[in-house]
Amino acid sequence: MAISLTEISERFGLELVGDGSTLIDGIAALDEAKPGELTFLFNPKYRGKLRESEASAVVVTAGDKDALSGAGLIAEQPRLAWAKIATLFDTSENWPEIHPSAVIDPSATLGQHLKIGPNAVIRAQATLGDGVSIGAGVVVGERVVIGHNTQIHSNVVLYHAVEIGRGCIIHANAVIGADGFGFEYDQTAHQLVKIPQIFSVHVDDDVEIGAGTTIDRGALSHTLIGASVKIDNQVQIGHGTKIGSGTVISGATAIAGSTKIGNNCMIGGAVGIIDNLEIADQVEITAMSLVSQSITKSGRYSSGTGLMPGLQWKRNVVVFKKLDELYRRIRKLEH
Repeated sequence: MAISLTEISERFGLELVGDGSTLIDGIAALDEAKPGELTFLFNPKYRGKLRESEASAVVVTAGDKDALSGAGLIAEQPRLAWAKIATLFDTSENWPEIHPSAVIDPSATLGQHLKIGPNAVIRAQATLGDGVSIGAGVVVGERVVIGHNTQIHSNVVLYHAVEIGRGCIIHANAVIGADGFGFEYDQTAHQLVKIPQIFSVHVDDDVEIGAGTTIDRGALSHTLIGASVKIDNQVQIGHGTKIGSGTVISGATAIAGSTKIGNNCMIGGAVGIIDNLEIADQVEITAMSLVSQSITKSGRYSSGTGLMPGLQWKRNVVVFKKLDELYRRIRKLEH
């Protein structure tokens, strides 16, 4: 599909520079774009690459307008313009409305304009809203509720009684509502006794959940994911955790059970958060930090040591082991 720059400009409210009849049939990175493609200048330090780019047009800020040598679009936020324009060239998979191999329990409630892929399973008393898309091999458990226009990609498993809001996206192989990791040791029998995870997971509207992510159901309360939360791939969220609206969680993060995370937080990749903590609104936690205590004030938090050459790190580890001794010696000298 090709679309003119004029049409793109009008659809997304962007200022047009140059020939509006220029046809665009795709988007690409600045140094990879070919004729017929639209590219983006996200950072002024790459202005020099504009002369080398083969793109038919470029999206830039008003401050970089003078760097254009041909057609372009002016956007206050080029990355936001990218997110919107990319929807014109999205080639997501498609299938018939309900594939003949799908298994749907007669007691399920189905909305209008559904897409249900090959070998999907919809179990008893599940409810699917209008415009819901269910990928191949998805399992929708008993009494699950899925809101309007939500997309569930291939091989996702939604355990019983899970609730998913409207306009959500759940990527392949995510598991929502598996049992939380809860056991109590029986000293008489010398064995672990499983604690039943009798609550569920409730996901609010406009949430995106990455591939391979797992969100456990609760033992004493529901696990709650707030509106517009964005969760990356391979994230683990423990039972009874509550995540506030607008929070973003990067890949490989692990959050233990019964933790409360505020609104509009940003959690970096591979962060570890222990159980039963509270994190305030608008907290940023940098990658690979270990959060071992509650955070009561907004701001940026980090833990761990910075990257350094291996030999230097080994020497520093030796010193690190002696910090307590050195501290006591310094205090003694100060006195």
